[in-house]
Amino acid sequence: MNLSIRRARADEAGVVLALIRELAEYEKLLHEVEASEAMIADALFCDNPRLFCDIAEWNGEVAGFAVWFVNFSTFSGRPGIYLEDLFVRPALRGKGIGKALLSHLAKECVANNWSRLQWSVLDWNAPSIAFYKSLGAVLMDEWTICKVAGPALKQLAQGER
Repeated sequence: MNLSIRRARADEAGVVLALIRELAEYEKLLHEVEASEAMIADALFCDNPRLFCDIAEWNGEVAGFAVWFVNFSTFSGRPGIYLEDLFVRPALRGKGIGKALLSHLAKECVANNWSRLQWSVLDWNAPSIAFYKSLGAVLMDEWTICKVAGPALKQLAQGER
């Protein structure tokens, strides 16, 4: 069996969006997907992209992806990677594809002298949590993720909150 990982190509915005939708369905969040193919293309393939996508292929078939961006740790004084999405299609799980994608991103961090690879996982996703722990990931239970979006974001921007 043959696994390869490569950067998404400009003609693959539709493939990336399909994977995003598959991930959202798995996470029971499909109703939150607002992204369009054009939006994904603009984010990934503009002149100075801030978002990146690596595609995993198993025997030439798209098997999964990692969508990420560079963040910064003020404590370490160095950039790192924030992994926004990691997804392997269910029929291809158990073949080391997810681990290979994470290893690929870890290599990116090491090659650039970046300080960390970081991501979030839903607390109900026990299989993923066990998988991440097996790779040495530390769950930071003392941290709570915060988000302001939608009408609350607009209100905050207008100084109404």
